Amino acid sequence: MSPNTWLVIPKPNPSALFRLFCFSYAGGGAVVFRTWPHDLPADVEVCAVQLPGRENRVRETPLSRMEQVVQNVAQAMQTQLNLPFAFFGHSLGGLICFEVARHLRREFGKAPERLFISARRAPHLREPLPPIHHLPEPQFVAEIRRRYNGIPQAVLQEPDLLRIMLPMMRADFAIFETYEHAEEEPLSCPITVFGGIHDATVNRAALEAWHQHTRNACTLHMLPGGHFFLRDEQESLLRIIGAKLQPELG
Repeated sequence: MSPNTWLVIPKPNPSALFRLFCFSYAGGGAVVFRTWPHDLPADVEVCAVQLPGRENRVRETPLSRMEQVVQNVAQAMQTQLNLPFAFFGHSLGGLICFEVARHLRREFGKAPERLFISARRAPHLREPLPPIHHLPEPQFVAEIRRRYNGIPQAVLQEPDLLRIMLPMMRADFAIFETYEHAEEEPLSCPITVFGGIHDATVNRAALEAWHQHTRNACTLHMLPGGHFFLRDEQESLLRIIGAKLQPELG
């Protein structure tokens, strides 16, 4: 594990030629990407972003605003930008990595070689569903289950575990429910977008709209499954990511 609390490197690779920063969905953490190094090219080092309030940072107060997250993550990344790099983000993570990419461009003149956006509508599109981060606990949990089927049954059956997770999940939802998109120049890097064929929350048109945010190519790959297709379709997902990164590895 990296000594930097904001970044977790599941399999440190001193000979890496490229770094892939990974941003999890709401309620998730770095463990989501624990096995990814095994299915990506050997020259790629996976570096997972770990926000406060989860896993090894469970005792820390979670952040609930995009600006806080972006500034902290961008600062934490500075020592790890010595290699060419790309960003992968699923759902909330896709929105965060997009804003981190824009922040790095503005403040440090640095940019990823590519964005991989997964299960996230383009940032200029309004959220189609009403906000839920402020709801009382029973309604909040019910809405997450109804919209995303995003809380494992094992957690629902353990009240103490659910009590630990809920503040972090509520903060994560607040990040994107209070997010306001600001117009900037499109990014210069290509964007690869992934979607679930049966995702009821993010449709194909909302994914295709990412083309407005790059001056480069924007390609869309639809995979079997719903909003969390990255769990069951990890092998297919990483095969595509690896192929996209191959030209960067020479």
